[in-house]
Amino acid sequence: QVQLVESGGGLVQAGGSLRLSCVASGSIFSNNVMGWYRQAPGKQRELVATVTRGGTTNYSDSVKGRFTISRDNAKNTVYLQMNSLKPEDTAVYYCNYAVLFTSRNYWGQGTQVTVSS
Repeated sequence: QVQLVESGGGLVQAGGSLRLSCVASGSIFSNNVMGWYRQAPGKQRELVATVTRGGTTNYSDSVKGRFTISRDNAKNTVYLQMNSLKPEDTAVYYCNYAVLFTSRNYWGQGTQVTVSS
């Protein structure tokens, strides 16, 4: 099992910044991808960004150029730096940990991000 603990959400004005963190613990696998997803009220959960252990990143088009995902493998931690936030970024943000080539897929409890206009 892998446990994920997120932090860093909150309320911010449009144009502001927030940094999310997610720490993984438990049965850490070397071949993993960590990422962030979000779910707004009434909408499906969607990909925000992912990063492999080697540092390869993937972003949704809606956040490219504004958000940056990074990770510290020694600390089993993934970060999401969110700049130029927009009201449409308001959602619960979930940390994800997926073990490649397996069905092992873990989720954090979620952290609320609210962007006021």
